This record gives sequence, structure tokens and C-alpha cells, in this order.
Amino acid sequence: MIKPIPISSLKPGVYIHDLKCSWLEHNFLRNSFLVGDEETVRRVRETGVQEILIDIKRGIDPEAVVAVEPPAVEAAPARPEAPQPEAAPAVVVAARKSGSEFERARALKGEANLIVRDMMTDIRLGKQIELEKIEPLVERIVDSIFCEPDALAPLARLKEHDAYTFQHSVSVCALMVAFARTLGLDRPTIREIAIGALLHDVGKAKVPDEILNKPAKLTDAEFDKMKSHVVQSKIILQASPGISQIALDVAAQHHERFDGSGYPNKLRGDEISLYGQMGSIVDVYDAITSNRVYHKGMAPTEALRKLLTWTDGHFKPDMVKAFIRSVGIYPTGALVRLESRRLAVVQSQNDDKPMQPVVKVIFHTAGHYLKPQNIDLRRSQDRIVGHEDFESWQIDPVRWLPQ
Repeated sequence: MIKPIPISSLKPGVYIHDLKCSWLEHNFLRNSFLVGDEETVRRVRETGVQEILIDIKRGIDPEAVVAVEPPAVEAAPARPEAPQPEAAPAVVVAARKSGSEFERARALKGEANLIVRDMMTDIRLGKQIELEKIEPLVERIVDSIFCEPDALAPLARLKEHDAYTFQHSVSVCALMVAFARTLGLDRPTIREIAIGALLHDVGKAKVPDEILNKPAKLTDAEFDKMKSHVVQSKIILQASPGISQIALDVAAQHHERFDGSGYPNKLRGDEISLYGQMGSIVDVYDAITSNRVYHKGMAPTEALRKLLTWTDGHFKPDMVKAFIRSVGIYPTGALVRLESRRLAVVQSQNDDKPMQPVVKVIFHTAGHYLKPQNIDLRRSQDRIVGHEDFESWQIDPVRWLPQ
């Protein structure tokens, strides 16, 4: 929903739909973006605009009155109505106590995207990476994943076509932290893994835009240029004071494959470090679940199934299984179909029952919206029978993310 607000109401967590000024009057990448921090608030106010348009489906409403009533039911689309079958008995889950953590994760994602974008711009200008600008962000990402694992990762999966390169880096960082946590690695190691993940694609700053953003298949020469980003990432990071070997391994080895078919060094098996193996799995997962100009992203559950088929060559089976444990068989934020013919969005994982997460029921396949209801499938007679695509059902994924 788009609404105008006075500039005085702007705060972190708001999604700006339109700055209501020309591109020449501001220095932001786009006219629409998530406000990540107070510094961004200050920069927007410095443009001199008195009023902006915001999207309260994609960010917070700074003028909203806090209420305890359940969210309003979305109006049904113009489709034939059908009688709703009796719902399977279920246990409704109480409202989450950590709602503020989801708001913080939303703001953190926006801030991270801006920081990585600015860093890529600096690299193109020949500037060196300044780790002191990255480290506080990484600490907050790690804290967010440890505090509420289901908050940041599904948000990071949402990307815009014109900002894929740096948004992919933020998404890989969040997923790598969750993966490392599942593997039981210590916090200092996880911190270095997160730095490597956030910086793993910095070499793409050296790849021409016409190749990086080409909407068609690359020629052999163009693909060779694209593959060179891995070597460029390693060169850039080696020249950055304070970079650890762990972070370097993530960046330098995320395109290596367990059977030796990867690049740039065709490393095989355990020649690839633990951190490089992690990076290769996460990088592929995020890439194949993302919508790009030239292909539609897979549903998360289908992508995990695809990763399992590649364990006979590309990836170590135990590592893929560990990654699946970290995101869930039905990842948080995914749209699933229940046996009762209802559609639901996965809200959180039950580690003891990975096939039975907590879901929010929102829609019936007969063609009408339902009153939103959180259900813990461990205590329900209903069950998941498949995954669905948001776009096919014309459902806005942002509206139904965990919160």
C-alpha cells in the first residue's frame, strides 16, 4: 500500500516508494529503497523534499498506531468463490515475542545492501576495501542470525533485478552465518566466514556492466571474463589489510566443485577448504532461487532438491545435508500447499520436526483469501504436500514474511 508521509516522519525501516524529486536532486541509486539507518534518514532530508511516498507492505508505517488486533484480511481477488472445506484441526501459535527483531532485520538488510553497493562503487574507482566499515555490519548480521534465525535470511532472498550483484552478497552472508551456526563453528570463525561471504563477489566490480547484466547467454569469451571475477576477488582481498585466510578461502573457492570441475583452480575434494565448500553450496542455492533477467528463480524447496542431485559430483553430500538443516526442508518464507488445500507461508522452523514447521495459512486453492492464522504443524492433523509459487497465485511474498 502506497501512502504519503511528511519528511519529518521518516525513520529506519521505512520503504520509500518515491522520493518525489528528480534523479538530479539526490545521490541514491534509485528513487525507491529501504531506509536502513539514521544516516540514510539524514541524507533523504538533505534533498529538501517535504513529503515522500512510502510502501507500508515493504517496510514499516511510521505513523501507524500499534495495535494488538490480528492483521486485516486481504481482499479476495476477482476469482470465483468456492465453499471453504472444513479446516483440519490445528493448534494456533501465539504471536511471536520477537517482532522487533524482524523489524531490525528488515532495516539491517537495507543498510547492508547500501554498504555493499557503495563498496563495489569504491572498488571500481580503484579504492581499497576498508574492513573497519564492514566489521560492525558483519557483527550485527551475526547477532541477528543468532538472535532470530528466521528473521534475516528470508528477507535477504528478496532481490531487485537492477541490484542483484550486491544484494546477492548480503543474502549469501546471511545464509553462510546460519550454515556455520548449524555446523557448530565458534563465533570468531563465523565472523570471518561472514566477512568472506559479504565480500566474495567484489571481483565483479572489475567485470564490464554489459557482461555482468547481459540478459542473454554469454559467449565463451564473455563467460571467461565473468569467471575472472573470482581471481579478481582474491587479488582485491589479498591487498586489503586485516583479511583472514578464512575470509579469503570463502571468496577464492566459492566456484570450486568437489569433483574438480569448478574454477579457477579445479580443486578437488578436500583440497577445497571447509569454508570454500560452504561458499560453493550457498552461492549456488542463492543464485538458483533468485529471479534474474534471464531466468525465473526456483522455489526454495525445489532448489534444495536440486542441490541433493548434485552431491554425486559438485558438492560433498554431508555438507549439503547440513546446509538443508540450516535453512529447513521448507525454508522460512517459502509458500507451501497443505493437504487441506490451503496455502501457507513458512514462518519458522521446528528443529525436532523439520517436515513440520510453523506456517501462516493465508489462502485457499479454490481462489479466496483466508483469515491469517499461524499453525504449528507438529500439533496439527494438516501437513505439507508441496511447494507453490507466489507469482502463480498473485500473492505478494513481502506481505507475508515472518514478523
